[in-house]
Amino acid sequence: MRFVDEFRDADKARALSAKIASLCEPGRHYKFMEVCGGHTHTIYKHGLEDYLPETIELVHGPGCPVCVIPMGRVDDAIHIASQPGVLMTSFGDMMRVPGGNGNFFDSNAEGTNIRMVYSPLDALKLARANPDQHVVFMAIGFETTAPSTAMTVLRAAAEDVRNFSVFCNHVTIIPAIKAILDSPDLRLDGFIGPGHVSTIIGCRPYEFIARDYRKPVVVAGFEPLDILQSIYMLLRQLDAGRAEVENQYSRVVPWNGNTVALRAINETMQLRPYFEWRGLGFISHSALRVRQSYAAFDAERLFDLPGVRVADPKACQCGEVLKGVLKPWECKVFGTACTPETPIGTCMVSPEGACAAYYNFGRFSRRRVTEVSIG
Repeated sequence: MRFVDEFRDADKARALSAKIASLCEPGRHYKFMEVCGGHTHTIYKHGLEDYLPETIELVHGPGCPVCVIPMGRVDDAIHIASQPGVLMTSFGDMMRVPGGNGNFFDSNAEGTNIRMVYSPLDALKLARANPDQHVVFMAIGFETTAPSTAMTVLRAAAEDVRNFSVFCNHVTIIPAIKAILDSPDLRLDGFIGPGHVSTIIGCRPYEFIARDYRKPVVVAGFEPLDILQSIYMLLRQLDAGRAEVENQYSRVVPWNGNTVALRAINETMQLRPYFEWRGLGFISHSALRVRQSYAAFDAERLFDLPGVRVADPKACQCGEVLKGVLKPWECKVFGTACTPETPIGTCMVSPEGACAAYYNFGRFSRRRVTEVSIG
């Protein structure tokens, strides 16, 4: 890859569109799930659905790291931040995620000190600069961001920075995909596999999807032509009666993953017996926590957390959106009570959230479809 324009060529997109249409079986409806929120963003932003036959439906999956954080974990973080001498740090897109008692901005207005950082190393730097405060990093994300948290814990241990800890909320993608496959609510023909996660875990972990569920998987990049090519590869598998894992994003994703990153995660973290996902409920072995050997850097061990489960607002249908059961615009409060400025659900908060992406890029195309169908 030399220039991004190579992956946004309209003529090549139309050529791929024609190949995709030629592989569609007459009378058959195809449903593919793009697991990653970054893919959803690209699909809506570039209008990729306009390049696809009406018989192909793309549905959003649970791959937005902010969207799956349950409200109770936000409340736990605010509880930690309210302790004397604590400076909480967080990625920016977590600042407006609603908990049961408001978001981080609301908490700051009431006296806590929760700051936005760009990486866990920024939080460690704050800990060094503020030895009289205990700095906690709100660690979120899939396997994509877990290595940076792990490496920061290792550095804090090596430098003996004792006023630093991690509130670990890292989740793992495979159990979530399995939960969706086992759900009776949704029938899928294949998966557009997550690109960012796969740079860490590789492609091999998805083999059970093809082997046990007979669903093809194509790990895809994030440019428009990447996604169109991945859909073509999925249809080619279905046309040939195959169910395999293929790597469209081979320029970035190694088949066996990043062994250095995986080693750092394994040294500092371990799987939890279970973890609650927003909208998906409790999923076993689906999240990480800091190992006992690094307990000095584990905020969950250092602070007594309420751990109260908070039910999602009844009007919010983020769970159905995360599972691909509903399109964002089918939620009762989408675009009215729930907007990026006044989010009710997490899918409207993060730029990777399906609701935010559709609100920012897709609602106008939806309006066009409605106007055409009415006319």
